[in-house]
Amino acid sequence: MEMIMKYDLQFFAKEGPGGEKTEDATPKKIEDSRKEGSVAKSKELVNGITLLALFLTLRFGMAFVGPRLVLMFQKYWVHCTSLLTESFDLPAVLSVMQELGIDVLIISAPFLLVGFIVSFLANKVQFTWKVTTKPMQPKLNKISPINGFKRLFSGRSIFELIKMIAEVSLIGWMAYSVLSDHVKDLFVLYDVSVAQSLSLLMNIIWEMGIRISIVVLVIGFVDFLYQRYKHKQDLKMTKQEVKDEYKNTEGDPQIKGMQKQRMRQASQRRMMASVPEADVVITNPTHFAVALQYHAEEHTAPIVVAKGTDFLAAKIKEVARENGVEIVENKPLARMLYYNVEIDREIPPELYKAVADILAYVYNLKKAG
Repeated sequence: MEMIMKYDLQFFAKEGPGGEKTEDATPKKIEDSRKEGSVAKSKELVNGITLLALFLTLRFGMAFVGPRLVLMFQKYWVHCTSLLTESFDLPAVLSVMQELGIDVLIISAPFLLVGFIVSFLANKVQFTWKVTTKPMQPKLNKISPINGFKRLFSGRSIFELIKMIAEVSLIGWMAYSVLSDHVKDLFVLYDVSVAQSLSLLMNIIWEMGIRISIVVLVIGFVDFLYQRYKHKQDLKMTKQEVKDEYKNTEGDPQIKGMQKQRMRQASQRRMMASVPEADVVITNPTHFAVALQYHAEEHTAPIVVAKGTDFLAAKIKEVARENGVEIVENKPLARMLYYNVEIDREIPPELYKAVADILAYVYNLKKAG
């Protein structure tokens, strides 16, 4: 008997309005993610750089650390011996512990300072510093069992598991290889002085630390590349999301188009209201019309009070006829004025002569009339 099973392929479809997330994140989406505390960063890369810096500091700071460790060992060996042989004195024990804390702080201060500075710079290199409190705000989806189950079996979780296994395995192998190379040296520690023992241990720690630091650094670099790629993929948007964001930030294109149309209409009305005050309208004669006005007491040169092409040019000429404004045909001058002079701007000096001749002609007509 044949069994037929039905599958709903939509179960495997990616979620999200507007289809698949195929568009790169917009600057606003990236900035919003920064405010949420979401950045591409690798903790392993920071750890690798910090470890390398600390072991380099240890290597080149042995002249400072070594003698102080030897003196501290000898000093507190004497203190411990005296405290054990004599009757227990709590104030004396507290005094020794306080003194020990100060000595440890002095020896570890350079390492703490280097670790802090290097960690800060390593994070700074990966992303721009931005203070935000949003990641600390409680979110219900973080405690949701369903979301937690999804995160548990997500690609990111699998990558983190593989990375952790690789890191632990490589670090363990590095530590084992270094210790196996120095097994004979470890057995002679009881037969040498404190200074020699310390020097030998420091060399082993240095060799092991450098190898482990390089391993963590390489893993961190690979992790950083993955985190950048994953962060970019997570921020991708659907086409609909891009459209919605544009509407929210820039406004609906249709509404903006209507607003621009209303502004053009208002500008045209103001312009047409200036035509009756013009001294002359220069035309193409059919395609261009430019209205000029000249008041010697107000302007140093004639100004363009209205201009237009085709339908608007015909309207300017119609208003000019109704108000007795002279219309003069001059094809090249009309085109030059239309393309080179904005409304309410004076004409350029190179057009003074041509416009002056027309104005003189218009003034003579008015006197003759």
